[in-house]
Amino acid sequence: MAFRALRRAPASLSSPFASRAAAAAAPAPFAAARARPFHATPRALVAVGAPVPDLEVLHEGTPGTKVNLAKEFAAVGGGVIVGVPAAFSGACSQKHVPSYIQHPRLRDAGSVFVVSVNDAFVMKAWADQLDPTHESGIRFLADPAGEFTKALDLGFDAPAIFGGMRAKRYALVIEDGKVKSVHVEPDNTGTDVSMADKVLG
Repeated sequence: MAFRALRRAPASLSSPFASRAAAAAAPAPFAAARARPFHATPRALVAVGAPVPDLEVLHEGTPGTKVNLAKEFAAVGGGVIVGVPAAFSGACSQKHVPSYIQHPRLRDAGSVFVVSVNDAFVMKAWADQLDPTHESGIRFLADPAGEFTKALDLGFDAPAIFGGMRAKRYALVIEDGKVKSVHVEPDNTGTDVSMADKVLG
């Protein structure tokens, strides 16, 4: 009789392999949920069709001169926002921004703005160095608190290099106040997809 009692023991007292077998037999959706890593979905960057952030947080020349790019593009129709990690940095000064200044189709691109998480004085000095005569028509805007960059979800943390949050290297083509195409460097700072030849053609 003892043998029969042992065979009728509850499942919870049976072999530990039973729980593993039950888990293996679980429906596929539950198995997938267990295997899915935490926060596996990447953060969404600014998307095609998104409106230009309606924020008066950018500075041009001095902290007292505020610029709202939503209003700027509403007035002119379209153009390009070029985001850079840092004014005066090597790639920004030698390759990225010059690729726009020197591009033969720049005049057909509409209004072009270079935006960086820097202060207005740094951006003005940088503009004077890269385009002394300002013949290109490109305007250099400071995003001192990074609010515009955050609104686009295009910031990244780089405390060891830049001291804090900076903008990824990117270019956004704007048409009728909305993003027409997005060109963000996959490694944040490279010089490939956001270069003028890739953006302006």
